[in-house]
Amino acid sequence: MSADQHTPSTAPAAGTAASPGPGPALAVGEVLAVCRVHQLVPDAGPVGVSAIDKRPVHGAVKVGRLGLYADVQADRAHHGGEEQAVYAYAEEDAAAWAEELGREIPPGLFGENLRLRGLAVSDAVVGERWQVGTALLEVTVPRTPCATFARRMAEPKWVRRFSERAATGAYLRVLRRGELSAGDAVAVVHRPGHGVTVRDLFLGPTEEEARRLHAGREAGAWELTSKAAREVDRVLGTVES
Repeated sequence: MSADQHTPSTAPAAGTAASPGPGPALAVGEVLAVCRVHQLVPDAGPVGVSAIDKRPVHGAVKVGRLGLYADVQADRAHHGGEEQAVYAYAEEDAAAWAEELGREIPPGLFGENLRLRGLAVSDAVVGERWQVGTALLEVTVPRTPCATFARRMAEPKWVRRFSERAATGAYLRVLRRGELSAGDAVAVVHRPGHGVTVRDLFLGPTEEEARRLHAGREAGAWELTSKAAREVDRVLGTVES
């Protein structure tokens, strides 16, 4: 991990717009747990190991452009990088899974970095910004369940079941480095006007949703991650071909 990742800063990350000025939060939740890798575990995937075994840690944790200090992303091409630096999951969705599966879903079991309460994480608007501790995070894309996740859960047809519910949680990028900890408020301080959520993006945006995302991107009103941009282009390309 680079020193750049670990050093808190009040400046936005390179290539991102400045954060909005102070104002009332649009919604407020709470961090129940901050989780990072406990140990790398053997995995049958192409990398050979997985960092999905994340567990809660105590105290404040620094967060930089590539995620939490001392966390690991074994397969950064699919589960990390700047556009997927932090993964958040809602306690309410975890509780629904716990009831269905008849087992506990403790923080970190899904490989999340942040277990949150009081925010509908899977219905966060793409591009909305969260103030968490001294860090500023931006919602980017949904989590796509994979074979590693299925092996972790050891539940029948897990990828299909997780996909059908579409309670995916959200990846975030770091606009401002800082520190966060369990008990911190999560304040939604900015929400783009397009209204497209990470759940919409996971299920496949409609033509109208894709057009709204595209129009704002072209006007410079918001940025899209490479994954989101490909999905928008796929939908519009299919319609216009």
